[in-house]
Amino acid sequence: MGFGEKIKRALQKIKGRLIVYILAILVGIFGIIAPISRAITDANLASANGSDWFEVFFTKLGYLTKIGENITGVFNSKYFPTFWTGTKYFILFAVCFIFIGVYKALPKHEFDDIENGSSDWAQGGEQYRVLSKKQGIILAEKNYLPVDKRGNVNVLVVRRFWCW
Repeated sequence: MGFGEKIKRALQKIKGRLIVYILAILVGIFGIIAPISRAITDANLASANGSDWFEVFFTKLGYLTKIGENITGVFNSKYFPTFWTGTKYFILFAVCFIFIGVYKALPKHEFDDIENGSSDWAQGGEQYRVLSKKQGIILAEKNYLPVDKRGNVNVLVVRRFWCW
């Protein structure tokens, strides 16, 4: 299995989570970064006029409750440079977490996500040289160990036991 195939399987495995991550990034940008960047810009302008930067910053954090005003306000030329800088760092931070998630979802070997007991290990009907399609001891769907076979027909099933 090539690396491209591994990436494709990992993205397929976490695609539901990726949608949630992207929505969380958008909420973070417009719900957190936008009001904080507006508060920082207002505090910088007020401190240039002699006001206390921290006092103005913490009073302007009331922008957190004005979501619609934040979305339109950050695209004002006064607030946009600070908003853009904060957004770049936030997206960089979020993308690092997404890469970690994709890396952890990579299949460890080519048999990951193959059903236990399936005949996916055999191709082109080669399992039927030993097994039967129709009758015998059930091993998997359409795979039976024939009981009329000469020799040993004992079956040992090896599997992990999960206990939650």
